[in-house]
Amino acid sequence: MSCSNVADVKSLVIHPASTTHSECNEAELIDQNIQQNTIRLSIGTENIDDIIEDLEEAFKAVAD
Repeated sequence: MSCSNVADVKSLVIHPASTTHSECNEAELIDQNIQQNTIRLSIGTENIDDIIEDLEEAFKAVAD
């Protein structure tokens, strides 16, 4: 299992299938409702305006 800072106070965006659930097989991933395109967003305690700005930048980057 990867050190991905889940349950930390910092915001986090991860790909569970290759991090927190990387040892699961396809059937286990499906059982846990995790698909290969699942992204987990965990919001931390940073200022909400900073979090929104970071997400907006990220969405713009993947849309281009």
